[in-house]
Amino acid sequence: MLSRKFLRRTAIAGACLAGFAALSIAALWELDRAFPPPLPAKLTVSTEVQDRDGQLLRAFATPDGYWRLETRLDQVDRQFVDMLVTYEDKRFWDHRGVDVLALCRAAGQLVTSGHIVSGGSTLSMQLARLIEPRDSRSLGSKLKQMLRAIQIERRLSKQEILERYLTLAPYGGNLEGVRAASLAYFGKEPKRLTVSEAALLVALPQLPEKRRPDRNLDIAHAARDRVLTRMVSAGLLGEHEAARAALDDVSGLRRKLPALAAHASYAMLPRAVPGKPLQLTIRKSVQQGLEQVARDAARKLGPKLSVAMVMADARTGDILGEVGSANFFDASRSGWIDMTRVVRSPGSTLKPFIYGLAFEQGLVAQEMIIEDSPADFGGYRPKNFDMGYQGDVSIRQALQLSLNVPAIRVLDAVGPARLTARFRQAGVNPILPVNEAPGLAIGLGGVGVTLRDLVQLYTGLANGGKMHTLHDGTEPANAERITATILDDQAAWQINDILSGVKPPEGAMQRGIAYKTGTSYGYRDAWSVGFDGRYVLGVWVGRADASPIPGLSGYVSAAPILFEGFVRSGLASVPLPSRPPGVFNPKREELPVTLARFGAGADGLVQATATEPAPTIIFPPNGARVDLGTNSADATPLVLKLQGGRAPFRWLANGKPLAGIDRRRTATWQPDGTGYSTLTVIDAAGRAASVKVFVE
Repeated sequence: MLSRKFLRRTAIAGACLAGFAALSIAALWELDRAFPPPLPAKLTVSTEVQDRDGQLLRAFATPDGYWRLETRLDQVDRQFVDMLVTYEDKRFWDHRGVDVLALCRAAGQLVTSGHIVSGGSTLSMQLARLIEPRDSRSLGSKLKQMLRAIQIERRLSKQEILERYLTLAPYGGNLEGVRAASLAYFGKEPKRLTVSEAALLVALPQLPEKRRPDRNLDIAHAARDRVLTRMVSAGLLGEHEAARAALDDVSGLRRKLPALAAHASYAMLPRAVPGKPLQLTIRKSVQQGLEQVARDAARKLGPKLSVAMVMADARTGDILGEVGSANFFDASRSGWIDMTRVVRSPGSTLKPFIYGLAFEQGLVAQEMIIEDSPADFGGYRPKNFDMGYQGDVSIRQALQLSLNVPAIRVLDAVGPARLTARFRQAGVNPILPVNEAPGLAIGLGGVGVTLRDLVQLYTGLANGGKMHTLHDGTEPANAERITATILDDQAAWQINDILSGVKPPEGAMQRGIAYKTGTSYGYRDAWSVGFDGRYVLGVWVGRADASPIPGLSGYVSAAPILFEGFVRSGLASVPLPSRPPGVFNPKREELPVTLARFGAGADGLVQATATEPAPTIIFPPNGARVDLGTNSADATPLVLKLQGGRAPFRWLANGKPLAGIDRRRTATWQPDGTGYSTLTVIDAAGRAASVKVFVE
């Protein structure tokens, strides 16, 4: 039996050892707290600007000049991660920072071969070296890495360690992290790497400068093959799969990182928050297509000319692509100026809204005749672009041919103030000369708007008259968002129907779009704005300094870019809005007398007299058949419009008064069934007018 003395001594020794161990642990704990590893909550990474789907549009280098993109595991191909762990640290998921077996193996190889065969460093130790670069390859440096790795493992999860390694690992030059490397060497995000690409990215961080493929292609090729061989030995790849991957070429090209949407991206920079991507409403594929179209067009147009483009979703107001200039860094074209936001003369691009208001008020019909001849409007004498005149033309032809005199005749009837007021209601504020009221010249470009303004207005045409404020993500969070009616749906359809019949430029691919062109005074700006049933694209061509360009015109210079832009955007074509119920669009021979000819003489529609003429119902015309969908759940009311008379007005349907007395010259009536009905209006002087219509 053991003596009591021996047991007492053993107990005392055990207690001393336990106390020493506890003190050692406490000391290590205090040292760990006193000298923590330099692990910032957020790494210093490149600021990213992303598209609506999270795809990278543009990145900005870090303050120290590195391309370092924050990387999450879900952004990286899973096979690459498995290959990396297998190659660098196969017990990564099990150890606590230091792999003792790997260190013993490395020491044994050093003793037997006389040189380092493998280093025994874990990924945690490599991360320690990345966040705290060593001065030498001494034993002391290695020991410090091991201690730091243990500290790192106490503070970060395995996933966080991997993500930081994948963000900081060197890949040659100023490339850090697997995302920057994949974009630079392969032109794609590392989400779907080939086996060959994954193997190369595993090999590079060990000797990034020596193995970078853009400098040392053969060495990079050999390093990739060694990784493939190791994966076969580890059972991660089959021999045939590795052999096929080894046949793939290793590209010696280093690409530029994505650099799209320059103007919008720079506008977003003041909002940058470290580690948080900035997001635009732009779609990357659309932006790429439009920028390529702009660059190609600018080269063809010649020096100093630039191209700006805006493409928007008419249903939401989202800007899907915007090109502020043909080349942001081209000083000869003043590429740094965002021409989508610069106020310029819109030429004839506002004419559709002049005619739209006239349709809305019942002043015109598509086949109504209007005179295109020299005219004097109180001293204002507009001339056509080609200095010629067509004589009698239809309203449809006048808009399709963009004739100036007919447009001003209609604007004179509609009223310039009413047109600009409608624009302001839609969130677009035309810039007029100082202290000047809206005049007839605004119909031919005598007003200032931006390309974004024009596209915003045209979204109303593409969306049945309803317009949304454009936005791309650069606006302040509290910016006002407007939804307004630029035209009623029937007037919008009339304009769409006319513009969809405009002949496309020569050689353009048919797209089924409606479009309008414009050229500003002095050949300084060429415009083209087009739309289908959902998307609107606006194009501006000119010089940023507003110098005149002989031969510049909307149809010749801007329209071909418009059609090419629609094609290269990659967006599927959407049919134009369908014809709404109640639209009145008769043939010429079916026009009532009041809509046969637009004029300003004694027999015209816009004659001004000292006393009010008798009321005339101009819509619906007598004898018209009107489809209101009366028997369906979506039946719409019939819009009633009159001309002349003295307010207020009383309307009757089949002898029964409609509710209320109205001072306006428009009213609505909801029929209770199909068939013939008689509509009558009585003005304040007791004068009456009636029409008979068939409702279905």
